[in-house]
Amino acid sequence: MTTEEELFASVDALLDDGPQLPPPAERARLREAAGVSQAKLATALKSTAQTVKNWENGRSEPRPPRLAAYARLLEGWAAKHPANGTPAAHAPAVTPQPVPVPVPETFTGPAVSEPETTGTAPVKAPDATARPAARPATSSRRPAAKKVVKPAVDPRFPHGPLAVLDGDGSAYGIDGIVLDCPARTVPELVEWTLKESGLGAAKLHRYGKDSDPLIVLTAAAAVKLGLPERLEGHEQRRSLRLPEDHPVVKQVAKAKWQLTQRGFGPWARIYRKAQGRERQCVQLAILSWDALDVRSWPGVSEMEPADIARVLGVYAQRVTTPRGSTAVSGLELMTALRPPTKAVRDEESGNWVSGHNAGSLGVEPMDPAPPEATPEHPVVVDSGWTGGFLNEEAYQWVRDVDLLTGQEAALPFAVGLDLNTAFLAAAARLVVGLSAPDHFHGPKFNPKIPGSWLVDLSGIELDPRLPSPFTPDGTRPTGPAWYQTHTVAYAQELGHDVHPIEAYLRRETGAYLDPWHDRLKNAYVDTLADLGVAKDLTDVEFLAAMERHKQADPAMAAVLSAIKATVKGGVGKLRERPQGRNYKEGERWPALQRPTWRPDIRAAVISKARVNMHRKLNNMARMTGLYPLAVLSDCVVYPSPGESPLDFLPYAASGKPQPGGFRLGPTPGLAKLEGVQEMAWAVDLMEQGLNPARHIKGDGHDAVLDEGE
Repeated sequence: MTTEEELFASVDALLDDGPQLPPPAERARLREAAGVSQAKLATALKSTAQTVKNWENGRSEPRPPRLAAYARLLEGWAAKHPANGTPAAHAPAVTPQPVPVPVPETFTGPAVSEPETTGTAPVKAPDATARPAARPATSSRRPAAKKVVKPAVDPRFPHGPLAVLDGDGSAYGIDGIVLDCPARTVPELVEWTLKESGLGAAKLHRYGKDSDPLIVLTAAAAVKLGLPERLEGHEQRRSLRLPEDHPVVKQVAKAKWQLTQRGFGPWARIYRKAQGRERQCVQLAILSWDALDVRSWPGVSEMEPADIARVLGVYAQRVTTPRGSTAVSGLELMTALRPPTKAVRDEESGNWVSGHNAGSLGVEPMDPAPPEATPEHPVVVDSGWTGGFLNEEAYQWVRDVDLLTGQEAALPFAVGLDLNTAFLAAAARLVVGLSAPDHFHGPKFNPKIPGSWLVDLSGIELDPRLPSPFTPDGTRPTGPAWYQTHTVAYAQELGHDVHPIEAYLRRETGAYLDPWHDRLKNAYVDTLADLGVAKDLTDVEFLAAMERHKQADPAMAAVLSAIKATVKGGVGKLRERPQGRNYKEGERWPALQRPTWRPDIRAAVISKARVNMHRKLNNMARMTGLYPLAVLSDCVVYPSPGESPLDFLPYAASGKPQPGGFRLGPTPGLAKLEGVQEMAWAVDLMEQGLNPARHIKGDGHDAVLDEGE
């Protein structure tokens, strides 16, 4: 609690025009000469070690009432520990050091060194209040225990992709950067962000666009800018927005800025039309309006601003700058990595014009084939389609309890295995359609052509102790139905002859999701490694690391959760259904206007993931004689003699995992332990018709594949 004496001292200091502090490097030298740690100094000044670090790196300056106290302390230290006999208060900007300056252990900011050569002409950094560290690079970083490769800093965006703005005007960026933001209105904030903050991120593809800077507002910052602390209403939280007559919305319009169709909601995008190649757009996220969904970003909204900046900054550097929910970010990442257009030379005029980028989905939306659409879609309603629909969904299956053997029921445990980002693994090298569907009657099946096939698979007899690979609920098909190419190909792989009745196929194809898969896979694996779950661990070490990884670093655990949500939400967003109670069947809803409304691609991912799961289940039965109790999405529950998957997974005599079955590891598609329960508990759930996997699974993303957010 700040005392009256401290406040009077602060006022006196202001009357005297404020104390003059020594340069940042000298502040650090004096503290170290006095033998005081940053944490101890922060405690004395009722601040944080991060703030003290920023003062000593020149990223921010102390404010009253701490300013006067800090100046008095430095003056006292300077009298005791002069540099070469010269009082520190009168030292020049660069003070000669008699000995190398030790580095505080808590320093996490970027070292000041010669810029990397990128082939780009030097660009003057925007006039922001954050300043680079004054000390030389050789003394500003401790030797790292592990080499960390950081992306090169784009000179146009020296302060990173985003900042978290607090009520006192401090804007917390990545790597401990703190900027002073003077804005008191939303239009002023937008102008400051674009002209002075130095925030933004370079494009992910040579034909793409730079990422717009993101400003995250705490509740205090939102109120300071004239926004309500909470956004209340009867609609779903994601559809809430400020009314058109709200003062802030009027301020935005008066300043000649525009809002997207989403309006001013939890994720507000404010822009002006681009001038040439320069975009003028700022993304806002309001924390107290639930911009960060707790399912995707667990605990992040409750963190301190600097920690929020760290979480979102890591996500931005490894995935993309957030632009909405993780589902929205996942979808927009697809477009960022596969831009729809590129510059091409017009042969007649010789000018450069916008042309189609091969391998992308283009700029125009594409209607699906009727069986690929949803019942309310215009192509279904307008045509009167009654031929059925593609039903490629994730597994929700429970084995009939009557099919349990006495030996299985006698096993003491039910163990859940969860496949790491199974739908991301399914996206690898996945060939999908890029052109409009063509209709065929009586076609010959070709497993290399993506599309939807009407075929009768009901005559295929499979072991009833396994779910059918052809239906989401695992039951046997009852007649002809529509299937995606991977499902029909798997029937052929199992040795059955297939004769399609009809098909909607696409002539132009490509591995559209490959770069999306690669970026998210690297993000997932790198983040797990930061949490102590490396790829070179043994199975025993892996299970131990996974058991404690969420406690190792809650911030990085939140990043991991967001990456997983980005995968499932992005896939689900490919078939976003109409939202809002006023929607009428047959009307076109906003999602249909984007080229990425592609239910056929979503079906391809889910079909391949479900087929991959069944293939592993089949191989496990063949190698071990074990059959699953239940499967939910990417989680499968097995009866087990022990509490560990090591008690039933197939291993060769050499100790290596047998190929084809479930294997443990941090890579997408490999398995991890999801939970352990007594076998009697699982049997009881099965008798009630409940899925044990739903109760044993813990990542919270098993139901995000329907339509995203």
